[in-house]
Amino acid sequence: MRSGADYLASLKDARRVYVDGAAVEDVANHPAFAPIARTIAELFDLAADPASGMTVTDPETGATVNRVFTVPRSREDLTAFRQAATRWARHTHGWVGRSPDHVGAFLAAFAAHPEAFSTGPERDLAANVTAFQRRVAEEDLYVSYAIIPPQVSRAATAHAWDGELIQAGVAEERPDGIVVRGAQMLATGGAVADEILVSCIKPLGPEDTDFAISFAVPVGAEGLKLYCRRPYAPAATSEYDYPLTSRFDETDALLVFDDVFVPWERVFVYRDVAGLRRQFFDTGAHVLGNWQAQIRFSVKLRFLAGLARKVAAVNGVDRFPGVVEKLGELASLVSLVESAVLAAEYTAAPDEQGLWRPGARALYGAMGLQTELYPRVLAILRDLVGGGVLQVPSSAADMTSEETRPDIDRYVHSPGVSAEERVKLFKLVWDAVGSEFAGRHHQYEMFYAGAPFVVKGYAFRNYGFEEPLAEVETFLAGYSLA
Repeated sequence: MRSGADYLASLKDARRVYVDGAAVEDVANHPAFAPIARTIAELFDLAADPASGMTVTDPETGATVNRVFTVPRSREDLTAFRQAATRWARHTHGWVGRSPDHVGAFLAAFAAHPEAFSTGPERDLAANVTAFQRRVAEEDLYVSYAIIPPQVSRAATAHAWDGELIQAGVAEERPDGIVVRGAQMLATGGAVADEILVSCIKPLGPEDTDFAISFAVPVGAEGLKLYCRRPYAPAATSEYDYPLTSRFDETDALLVFDDVFVPWERVFVYRDVAGLRRQFFDTGAHVLGNWQAQIRFSVKLRFLAGLARKVAAVNGVDRFPGVVEKLGELASLVSLVESAVLAAEYTAAPDEQGLWRPGARALYGAMGLQTELYPRVLAILRDLVGGGVLQVPSSAADMTSEETRPDIDRYVHSPGVSAEERVKLFKLVWDAVGSEFAGRHHQYEMFYAGAPFVVKGYAFRNYGFEEPLAEVETFLAGYSLA
């Protein structure tokens, strides 16, 4: 298993990452990316430490690997996966949404079902999937993904768009591979990843075969460009002022493929519209990958609940009935997600290939409420903090200046809490609910799994309405007008 230093060294390649109209020469040391790169490096160091409990011997290769990159073949494996994913999530308090274990879980499920990749109309690509997943585990790779088309038109699929190959698609087929042209989004963490899985989870039609592809590409591949959204970390004046932004600002990026060559051994789905769906849903990848996401989400919600409880205590209102009611509601919301994570594990079962899949009913039930749940959690925290997040010094400089510090100490403290500690707390809350970083996370948590109607559709299809419907029918049949 590689160290954090090894990971940081791997970022010094030929990757072309663009910010503010210019290419970044050194991603690992650029103000926009150095903080999140350091955080990812910390995750690798944590995983490599035997005391973390995240290492395991791969039974197929004998290599020591990170548990989050392995296929769960038993209930015990699934529990160990949850514990490892939780360990990483707690290190970032849930604020890194696309840590390496996310796509790692998708790839593990892919590898558990190679048959899903052997039924394409043109090529048997099953061996490519298993080989790549093994390489990710053995080399401890950070894989991001871009699986959504650019939002050129949401009323039609790519074949009907003006312009050739706007969405990433096949520009040329060669004996040794394919040439990809076009764009794909939204590669969260892509600028600091090792590889990117490129595919399409949006349903395509039979006319979209040019875009029905799935492959892995190194971030430094020739012809690949990453256009990042505005980075927030460079604007963070200090860790004291922006404690979350200065550590956990993932970069979301649009990928542009300027005739990127992809060897056949890196291609998983080729010109196969049905194959795109098989890779996500027939393999169990969508369930396992999103279970990891809910594990991470539950850790984040618990952190927000802790913030709310701390604020109420510092303000001296934590025994007021109205505040207790708010905290109780917050506790209920957080408990729902925590319980769903455990319920999905409790109802897990092996599929025909021996992959232990978390229970879809509990998992998608929690996901279906996420667009309402996260904004409500933020609203409760906002309500409890009130104007306190607005009446804080402009920066840490006000806390160190001999001219301003006396007034801050006199007027911004709380009983038993110094001005320095109070301001520190309220700046953390602002970075969670009001900064640009917070706004991005608000949008991310609402839409990371798709539009609300899509996610609720998963809940609908996986609930199992047959039994409750049968109960209603039986009850109705038990009485009549007579």
